[in-house]
Amino acid sequence: MNILQVKETCLYFHDLNKARHFYHELLDLPILGEAAGKHIFFKAGQSVLLCFNPEDSKTKKNPPAHFGQGKYHFAFEVKAEEYDQHKAEITAKGIVITDEVTWEGGVRSFYFEDPEGHVLEIVPEGFWG
Repeated sequence: MNILQVKETCLYFHDLNKARHFYHELLDLPILGEAAGKHIFFKAGQSVLLCFNPEDSKTKKNPPAHFGQGKYHFAFEVKAEEYDQHKAEITAKGIVITDEVTWEGGVRSFYFEDPEGHVLEIVPEGFWG
């Protein structure tokens, strides 16, 4: 297999209006598609962030049913030179930074949560090599 990237990441939101407000209005991710009460999809760089209502998606026939619960985690990658700018912007929008880690080699990343409690991270470009 020659996998190029993870194209979609899926989160579950009981209140899709909160997902819209957070990801579109606060984080400025463009909306790619939406079905009221079912799902909302956002463009995140070259990837897509899917937000599904788990009560709807667990009964689907096509595509296959899927759902989950708990605090999911994923990271957004930003240009290394813009890391501090993104950190300041998140704080200025009233989003609480829950942690910042300095990794081996001195690279930093920071964490915050969305309204559903999912743990998001901002990492500088090249974080994984």
